[in-house]
Amino acid sequence: MRIPRHLRYTWDHEWLVVDEGDATVGITAFAAEVLGEVVHLRLPDVGTWVEAGEICGEITSSTGAGTLYAPATGRVLAVNPALADDPGVVNSAPYSRGWLFRLRVENIAGALSADAYAAHCAHVRGEYR
Repeated sequence: MRIPRHLRYTWDHEWLVVDEGDATVGITAFAAEVLGEVVHLRLPDVGTWVEAGEICGEITSSTGAGTLYAPATGRVLAVNPALADDPGVVNSAPYSRGWLFRLRVENIAGALSADAYAAHCAHVRGEYR
C-alpha cells in the first residue's frame, strides 16, 4: 500500500494537504480498500463549518456505510464535482482525482506523519512491528 509522504493523516484514515491555508481532503488507499467499491458519497456542503474530528459526511460502499470525519476545523470551500457522477474515483485514485473536499483551515489537530500513519495501518491489520 502506497502512503504518500507529503500528506498528513488522521486516525480515521483521512488525508489532507495544506497549501496557503487551504486543505484538500480525501480518504486513504487503506480506507478505500477496506470500504470496497464506493457507490455514494454524502459530503459537506460548500460554506459549511466543520470541526476537526467531528462527523462531516458518509461514504457508502458495496460492503456498507462508513463515517467521514473532518481532519481539520474550517469552512468548506469546494467539493469534488467529479464524484457526483463517478464516486468510484475514490477507489481508483484516492490521493489525486478522488479528493473529497477543500477546506479553509482554521485548526489542524493531531495530524499524523506518513510514518506514523503506516504504523497505525500495520496495527489495524494486526501486523505489529
